[in-house]
Amino acid sequence: MQGFIRMIPKAADSWTLREAAHLLNRAGFGGSPDAIRAFHTLGRKGAVESLLSAQDAPDEFPSPDWANKEQALASFSEHRERMRQMKMPTAEMTPQKTEETRRRLRKEQQIQDRQRGLEAQSWWVNRMLRSKAPLREKMTLFWHDHFATSLQKVKQPIIMVWQNDLFRRHATGSFKNLTHAVMMDAAMMRYLDTQDSRKGKPNENFAREIMELFTLGEGHYTENDVHEAARAFTGYQFSLNTGAVQHNKRRWDETPKTIFGKTGKFNGADVIDLIFEQPQTARFMAGKIWEFFAYENPPPRAVEALGDTLRESNYEMVPLLREIFLSKEFYGETAMGTQIKCPIQYIIQLHKELEIVDSPRGFAHNAQQQLGQVLFMPPNVAGWDWGKSWINTNTLLSRYNLAGVLCGINGKGEATQPMRGKKNPRFAKKRSMTQDKSGPDYQKIAPTDLRENPKKLVDSLVLRFFHQPLPANTSASFVEYAESKKGASFTDKQVAELCHLMLSTPHYQLC
Repeated sequence: MQGFIRMIPKAADSWTLREAAHLLNRAGFGGSPDAIRAFHTLGRKGAVESLLSAQDAPDEFPSPDWANKEQALASFSEHRERMRQMKMPTAEMTPQKTEETRRRLRKEQQIQDRQRGLEAQSWWVNRMLRSKAPLREKMTLFWHDHFATSLQKVKQPIIMVWQNDLFRRHATGSFKNLTHAVMMDAAMMRYLDTQDSRKGKPNENFAREIMELFTLGEGHYTENDVHEAARAFTGYQFSLNTGAVQHNKRRWDETPKTIFGKTGKFNGADVIDLIFEQPQTARFMAGKIWEFFAYENPPPRAVEALGDTLRESNYEMVPLLREIFLSKEFYGETAMGTQIKCPIQYIIQLHKELEIVDSPRGFAHNAQQQLGQVLFMPPNVAGWDWGKSWINTNTLLSRYNLAGVLCGINGKGEATQPMRGKKNPRFAKKRSMTQDKSGPDYQKIAPTDLRENPKKLVDSLVLRFFHQPLPANTSASFVEYAESKKGASFTDKQVAELCHLMLSTPHYQLC
């Protein structure tokens, strides 16, 4: 019946601190005990609405200077000139000199792109850590994985940052509008070679991926749909001068195509409209969003109900997210404390729970590399593998070591202090992950009165890091450790070691 929406059962109005922490973890990147308590005072509905409506000030997190429009145009011009020099050697240059010049220019470009890629990662990590709109950043991460493109192929960090901004602007908006925008996105065009698709030589990459990975899923389209859609997606080009995308109708196949049983002189935008007429599109996206925020393999009835919500709202994401975050199932045993933290979640949440505002120099980049999730570099068009794929012997050990770095523990189990004064170049490489940081404020994390009672100290830290009581034998082992360390006074070093012990457990890998 038109207008009728099946709803999944709602959670009770009352809620617990643990549920507040769960929502903040999943819809954002967690928070300190004070942040969770403040969030809890809003009530379940108020907390959900605060997440859905929060925004950062427009100038709060400016993009890197080189991604601003004016400087970007200059960079495009420099890049174009560099390419011209590589392709057009002068008559006076010998073949050997020509090749040396090409290698030098190529290396200069690679160095610049690599540096800008690192700056883009740092910029986004900082934004995730400090943003007052955590759900918007979490959804930006979701779209980055859903509409995956990689700097390794795209090459130009500028258009990757522009794409990131596109995902953020549409983060909780219309999935349909975002899909239209992605079709005209320069990074996606470079990644899936759309700019080379023209009348008579259509490229099927985008046509296939938009159906299989972005909107419908396998088994809900035919090979003929892909072939015909590829012809519709011809003629889209981006300018090497400005990065802007336009539809060149001289390269477009204007002849009739038959897609999903309908025939017409379709262009790319028409194909997307046809895709969003398919009921499967809403089911596909509703299921994927549920799995991202709640748990894998949701019940079919829930997917149908959430799909109804998405379709009836014309693919606006807010009604779907609201229904998920207010549902009883989202706070059930299957959902709470069962999701393996992806590396980005692990990195940001660790900072928030240790109340570290500034990431140590080089930490975030090294952590991403070690844990297997590098921003702006998903492994392929399908994005990252999630869940259990995040954890293996190497990445688990890396997580424990990285937690030690943030706790201020060096490789010998000793508490480290931030470097002061001039940096000694002899130790720069060795300590690159720990310098320039203030580290946790252990006097705040573990006040003096708590240190007098090891059990109370452990209980406080357990709630900080795990948001619920742990199995009795696990908590007892922490208390036993704390008691063994307690002497005349419980020092910051010993608190750091206790925190590191807790963070180096399988329990902490879940949220």
